[in-house]
Amino acid sequence: MELNTLIQLGIVLVVAKAAAEAAERILRMPPVLGEIIAGALLGGSGLGWVHASNPELAFLAEIGAVLLLLEVGLAGEAGRLMRVGAAALWVAGCGVAFTVTLSYVVLTTLGLPAPVALFAAASLCATSVGITARVFADLENLHTREAQLVLAAAVADDVLGLVLIAAVTGLALHHAWSVPSVVRVLALACAFLAASVVVGSRLAPALLHTAHRMRTRAALSTWAVAFCMVMAGLAQAAGLAAIVGAFAAGLLMAKTEHKAHLEARVKAAADLFVPVFFVMMGARMDLHLLNPATPWGRASLFTACLLLVAAVLGKILAGVSVPLRSIGRLQVGIGMVPQGEVSLISASIGLGAGILPHGLYAAMVLVVIFNTLITPPLLKLTAGPTPQKGAREFAPVVDASATLGRDAGVP
Repeated sequence: MELNTLIQLGIVLVVAKAAAEAAERILRMPPVLGEIIAGALLGGSGLGWVHASNPELAFLAEIGAVLLLLEVGLAGEAGRLMRVGAAALWVAGCGVAFTVTLSYVVLTTLGLPAPVALFAAASLCATSVGITARVFADLENLHTREAQLVLAAAVADDVLGLVLIAAVTGLALHHAWSVPSVVRVLALACAFLAASVVVGSRLAPALLHTAHRMRTRAALSTWAVAFCMVMAGLAQAAGLAAIVGAFAAGLLMAKTEHKAHLEARVKAAADLFVPVFFVMMGARMDLHLLNPATPWGRASLFTACLLLVAAVLGKILAGVSVPLRSIGRLQVGIGMVPQGEVSLISASIGLGAGILPHGLYAAMVLVVIFNTLITPPLLKLTAGPTPQKGAREFAPVVDASATLGRDAGVP
């Protein structure tokens, strides 16, 4: 018997929190991985208690994705993007270029169409720095030159990755794959972000100031979320991914005097909806496609292994190529390896739009999971001794640990 939507939602929320707690306490894994695995077990190819095709749950998951990128934007701050430095921009740009190129070559070699390969490759290019920041903090190396370079590069990497994902999403949805189309959509994505900064930098403070003066309960946070939803909707109307608009809204509101208040309120809302998104991501996975006893299962696992090598190698090459001699380049590259919310959201968009086949989607989720798991031990192996107090730090300092704090266990 199929459970109704409210019961499914209740199961999703309870199991998500239980799985996240078990992942962090018992398995020492980021909570988000527990939520994805729980979703895979609850989905149609597992227990069948949660149906990925449920439109109500799918809508709540989309709200969770938008709120997650709003939270990321609030933690990012547009001003910091202008101060990441040449070395960080080099690492971010090379990381995106190498990862996309290697992943694209792998997928086209396996026989996938060029548009599908490009979309999947772009989805795997964005770095999630929360887990890296947690490991650096555990090693008491968070303020070393390597750690600060990684944190700064991840901020720029998020923006580059979002622009690229927005472009390939627009191309895929409109089925227009040509050099002029690529240039046009990339220009549109950049223009949207630029216009958002110019117009929104004046509009957002005025809206929040008006809301702050209202006596109605939760007026400020309500107006902030409404602004985010409008920005996300405008991004969709422009042919881009909604998460681009949500991220831009977060960056703009991070510049206002209400940043701290909004972070707390948005986090409370995100903590409710974001687990629904990750559980639904897991529920969309067909576990039968990962069964090594079947030909299609072996094909998905083989694809995942090759993509894992491409994704890790691309980020390590970016770190090794950084034009700084007195820095642990290998450590920088490994620090850029973890993938998270942006990659997962992009993969979910691709599956929902019919761009990605189910086998490739499952392989991409596995890549994100394994990238997240292998980074902490590799960083511990390459991290140097704890720096002496007063040691020279790398500037600028970018506190990107809040970007995925909920997933990495960072307070």
